[in-house]
Amino acid sequence: MTDPVVPSDDGFLDFFRRYAKTWVHAVAAAGLTAFSTLTVVHTWFAGLAIAAYVVPPVALYLSQRRRDRTAPEPGTATEAVPEADENPRPDTRAGTDEKTSTDEEPRVDDDADDAVEWTTADAPVDVALYDAAVGPTAAYAVGESGVVLADRGEGWTVALEDGPGADGQPLRGVDTTADGGAVWLAGDSGSLGRIDVETGRHVDFSAPKDITDNWVDVAVDGGDGSETVLLVNGSGQTLRGRYRDGEVAWTGPEKPGSGSSFSGVDFAGEGAGYLCDTNDGVYGTTDAGETFERVGIDGADGTLTGVAALARDDCLVCADDGVVHRYDGARWTPESVGDALRGIAGEGAYVVACGEGALYERPATNGDWERPMVPASGPLRGVGTGAGRAVAVGDGGTVATRRLTSR
Repeated sequence: MTDPVVPSDDGFLDFFRRYAKTWVHAVAAAGLTAFSTLTVVHTWFAGLAIAAYVVPPVALYLSQRRRDRTAPEPGTATEAVPEADENPRPDTRAGTDEKTSTDEEPRVDDDADDAVEWTTADAPVDVALYDAAVGPTAAYAVGESGVVLADRGEGWTVALEDGPGADGQPLRGVDTTADGGAVWLAGDSGSLGRIDVETGRHVDFSAPKDITDNWVDVAVDGGDGSETVLLVNGSGQTLRGRYRDGEVAWTGPEKPGSGSSFSGVDFAGEGAGYLCDTNDGVYGTTDAGETFERVGIDGADGTLTGVAALARDDCLVCADDGVVHRYDGARWTPESVGDALRGIAGEGAYVVACGEGALYERPATNGDWERPMVPASGPLRGVGTGAGRAVAVGDGGTVATRRLTSR
């Protein structure tokens, strides 16, 4: 398994700065706190508290130094001796799409090049971030207190400090138009706004049709200036808006399902999209949200937490039991991926899902799920893909990114 801290030739202080952003540090800090509280029972717990916090980084650092000393010098030729694979992986790409759930954990990518594909950006905030969206010219992230971050190619900056209505309401969802010219963001107490990507100016559309419920997610279909906006809330309602000439014509709200809280919505383009709720309900639309048809899921054990619409007949939903369910227009196929999943997104054949401090990615349509090492300071809550790029966000202002390349 690859160390959770990216190797470096720098000293211990630089090493510790990177280490402090990993899950190992979080566990060590928890151990320090737990043993410290037990000093009231016996003073020797103080020694255990110090050891729990100090030993892990020192051991990781010394281990890395040993590998650096024994590694061959750059340019030194080495002869690779192939090893026999005692347990060859069966080829699952042949045959039908009837691949069923498996208890096998996704492999941890040990390749040196893959280990640095995901990098943690220097975000200007330390609040929880809930969702991300990526367009051709900019990426956006939204979160607690109405904060909106933007990256237009020169690093992440604060686009809005306290939401579209300047009221500090948390923002839960964000999506861009198909051409990336505009971005919509939605959240609690009816918060809703639109940002012009080129100018950075925003317009407040909060409380559409006087609805002040908490918007759980937002999806956008169409290009800048002629887009359709679809909002979903915790009451199982959808609200559809058509943006033209600076104004939005709203229709609804509607209840496509049983009234269970929606957990995600996504458009694949040209009016095709999907949404999911917390009662195993997945609904598809081909007319940009005017009508919906229930397409599943029957027999899911976990609660659905997110949806990625890849095409008209290609949809994936993730659940809090670590399973990703794939719909091909006719049937559902479950895949066991990892721990509790919170969000999912995809572009082309590439799919990424996030969970409790971990990312899972599938580079190819019928490929295996992989778990890349990502230095995250807390749980990851949302992912976004687009324009050959993936972004994951989470607690403590965590923003991780990677470029999507053929592998």
